[in-house]
Amino acid sequence: MSVPRSSVAVPFALAFVAALGLSACGGGGGVHGKPGAAGVRDPYFPKMGNGGYDVSHYGLTLSYDPKARQLVGTAEITARATQGLSAFDLDLKGLDVSGVTVEGKKARWNRAGHELTVRPHDDLDKGETFRATVRYSGTPETITDPDTSEEGWLRTADGALALGEPTGSMAWFPGNHHPSDKASYDVRITVPEGLTAVSNGELTSETTSGGRTTFAWHTAEPMASYVATLAIGRYDITRSTTKNGLPVYVAVDPTQSAASKKVLAKIPEIMDWEEYNFGPYPFSSTGAVVDRPKDAGYALETQTRPVFPGAPDTGTLVHELAHQWYGDSVTPTSWRDMWLNEGFATYAEWLWQEDHDGYTADEIFDSLYKGDYYDDPAQNKAIWAFPPAKPSSAAHISDSPVYERGAMVLHKIRRTVGDDTFYDIIQGWAATHRHANADTAEFTAYVEKKAPGKDFSEIWKDWLYGDGKPAHP
Repeated sequence: MSVPRSSVAVPFALAFVAALGLSACGGGGGVHGKPGAAGVRDPYFPKMGNGGYDVSHYGLTLSYDPKARQLVGTAEITARATQGLSAFDLDLKGLDVSGVTVEGKKARWNRAGHELTVRPHDDLDKGETFRATVRYSGTPETITDPDTSEEGWLRTADGALALGEPTGSMAWFPGNHHPSDKASYDVRITVPEGLTAVSNGELTSETTSGGRTTFAWHTAEPMASYVATLAIGRYDITRSTTKNGLPVYVAVDPTQSAASKKVLAKIPEIMDWEEYNFGPYPFSSTGAVVDRPKDAGYALETQTRPVFPGAPDTGTLVHELAHQWYGDSVTPTSWRDMWLNEGFATYAEWLWQEDHDGYTADEIFDSLYKGDYYDDPAQNKAIWAFPPAKPSSAAHISDSPVYERGAMVLHKIRRTVGDDTFYDIIQGWAATHRHANADTAEFTAYVEKKAPGKDFSEIWKDWLYGDGKPAHP
């Protein structure tokens, strides 16, 4: 657990500054700022994120040499101080920092674990917008998270793949790495000629000079850092549009092109179906990145461009694209609220089956409750390991109860209110919190407001928060 920068930490920070012979604040006046907190006290990742500021934009200028495995980067971070700041932290794991400036002036900094603590030349006033620039380089790390999956910077056969859920983004750029702080992005990445670099949003330019190619990507809509991505390698690129004119950019490793072609061709159809069910698409482009199965052990809903380890099946494609509404646009306030991502995306798979001559959502729900959905009895039992709104630890935020039992909560709501009100709820939820953050308490309050007179107490008590298998389906 991180130690909050409280009455204990502030004197320590001031003593540190005094030891360096520095003024405790800029401009020669009295102390008017204090250090921002190192960590936002997330229930499962308390050391992630930082207090005292809110980021509005990341401008990343990167260069990567796959043979040397060296990344060189400059991060320009635009943020607003939410308190008077004498210092603030950024999350950055590994990599060597060569310099930091704040508002164009050299800033002092130090490293401790993944915390990069920055002390501006002048204190920052509450409400002040400022720009911090960090220059760094080195070999980015692969991070093993509590459930043993790998994220961060994953080396591939011909390049690299950056994945961030839940803590991996700090392996390739400094930032406020918690889902509660979303920002727009510009990513300029230079790689050896012949390789392609794919990120989120729209490709705004591609230029080649001196044997190297620079790709510039722009994401205008707010994005949590855990769904930022960067894929470097040799890809077959397909550009198209949906019937509504939405750009579709798909990058596929050549070894996966044949196997992926048929399912990826369904993206326009799936997008049309999801817009009908979930409401207007919240972003300005869509697509996919397909790498080799050994390059990543899981699919991830990276914003506008989900990543897949090999050719996805239709259900997985539906799931990750549904996350663009639930998870990417409406982002959890903390990692405790993961079921609002995964329960919704899992239920999208059920709805797709129901609308495409598969099992109905009712049939899937009943099979899960009876314990015969999976061939493996252990998998059927795992659904009841803990309530979806209270994962047992950081190692279990991506376990079955968050997915299947989370989807069962939604189906219980649907059974209670009927289809018309249910679709009003899920579309309204996506619209109300578009490009924002929300938690479970806000969701339950929203449902109750949309369906006055209905009793949801059993659903919340037994299905959402209750331990064990509920007594009644």
